[in-house]
Amino acid sequence: MSANRLFCRTFHDVRVFTPSRLPRTGPAILVCNHISGLDPMILQAACRRTIVWMMASEYYRIKSLRWFYEVIDAIPVDRNGRDMTATRAALRALASGRVLGIFPEGKIEAEKKLLPIQTGVAMMAIKTGVAVHPAYLDGTQRGHEMVEAIVHPRHATIRFGPAVEFARKSTSKESLEQGTRAIREAVGVLKLATEVAGLSRRR
Repeated sequence: MSANRLFCRTFHDVRVFTPSRLPRTGPAILVCNHISGLDPMILQAACRRTIVWMMASEYYRIKSLRWFYEVIDAIPVDRNGRDMTATRAALRALASGRVLGIFPEGKIEAEKKLLPIQTGVAMMAIKTGVAVHPAYLDGTQRGHEMVEAIVHPRHATIRFGPAVEFARKSTSKESLEQGTRAIREAVGVLKLATEVAGLSRRR
């Protein structure tokens, strides 16, 4: 992971404005908005612990990057339907004390706008009791294909936030929606902070 950290922090000028608050040990869920296929590498560069990423299977199959995904035990997800195999693998990772990384929007943002997020994160958090930690990523890799984003120098900024607080008493539709809303709002707060900081630097 040290090679990835050096590559991202120098070649892609990754800047972390608020550090990761992931626990030093034990399970955790990291959620972040999704702007390019480079995102897992950039977020890993900003975190000391190895993140097990749930990622679209079409990216996992890219031969030139397969080595990286195998090193971090990435979990390929079939986006054509409900992939229970991937879900079970994610739950096993949490049960073994790993950090699970998820892009809950389910696809890459085309614009600087948060997309609706899926309820799967809230479901896993409620069932396992594991804390959800939000992050927000922005950068010049937005809108570029994966290989292009990796091989050309980019700039990226990251903000991490505190664990998201929400009720975990049941997995009812209402509870899942409330938890999902709280997670999205936490990422939104980090997005707003990034935008405000950007305006301040331009003045």
